[in-house]
Amino acid sequence: MSERKVLNKYYPPDFDPSKIPKLKLPKDRQYVVRLMAPFNMRCKTCGEYIYKGKKFNARKETVQNELYLGLPIFRFYIKCTRCLAEITFKTDPENTDYAMEHGATRNFQAEKLIEEEEENIQRKREEEELNNPMKVLENRTRDSKMEMEVLENLQELKDLNQRQAQVDFESMLQQHRELEKRLKEKEQEEDERETKEMLDRVLVKRLRDSDSDSDQEQEQQKRHAPEKPTDILTTGKETDRKGDALFGVKHQKVERWEESVGLLGGRRALGSLVVRKKPAATVTAQQPAPRTQNDADGNPAKATATANSSKAPPVQNGSSLSLLVVYSDSDESNSD
Repeated sequence: MSERKVLNKYYPPDFDPSKIPKLKLPKDRQYVVRLMAPFNMRCKTCGEYIYKGKKFNARKETVQNELYLGLPIFRFYIKCTRCLAEITFKTDPENTDYAMEHGATRNFQAEKLIEEEEENIQRKREEEELNNPMKVLENRTRDSKMEMEVLENLQELKDLNQRQAQVDFESMLQQHRELEKRLKEKEQEEDERETKEMLDRVLVKRLRDSDSDSDQEQEQQKRHAPEKPTDILTTGKETDRKGDALFGVKHQKVERWEESVGLLGGRRALGSLVVRKKPAATVTAQQPAPRTQNDADGNPAKATATANSSKAPPVQNGSSLSLLVVYSDSDESNSD
């Protein structure tokens, strides 16, 4: 099995190819090939039609003593599909076609025969015109007369058809124009309707947007507005980063109280503001005699003690809250 795939086989040193006997095959040897019918044909024996492309197992042979420019010509043998009669045809390299030889007739040959006849006539005419200039002039005048006759015949046929049809071309053109006008009007109406619909959609969208904006503003107002008029006393307003907004009333009172008095829990601030009174005996001993001043008439005015205006109730040793109350009462008496 491996030897069949070998490209170079072994040849012994004493190999002589001239000693190998040659096969003597006949020159008209036939081979079995698979082919399709090259044209439509009809069997002469039974009249069976064989169409182009029908497949056959044919025998092929080389035609003896026939060559075309050194090219060999081959003959094919097939059998009719109905009566098994033998049909033969061969290649035609001169016309690049196949030629029917025996057993059948080729169909649809009329067109090919006409073409061949026209080619022969054209070839003869060219040969005549090549050596005779008067023949060229005659052929041209004949061709021009023929063209004129053909045009006249065509015009007569057109007139005859128009008379029989009885068609008014003006009315047809008028109908066509009216149809085009209607189509244009319809297109304009559709364009106007589309533009109107687009404008309506834009207007509805704007109204919806404005309604949604008004609803959002109302919600924001409801959120920021106090529920009761008295809520402003208990709730303070929010301050911004710059510190320009105001606080509520309660916060303002607390700040003023802290600025004037200080925190209740801070003893240092209260100690600096409140001074305890000394006993009465020491106060009388240390107080100097009051000076008398003359009024405008020269009479001595009664001296008024400054301590009378700042009388305060006796302070007992107590908490800082009691001292704070005493200080506030003294401030109220001074203001009165």
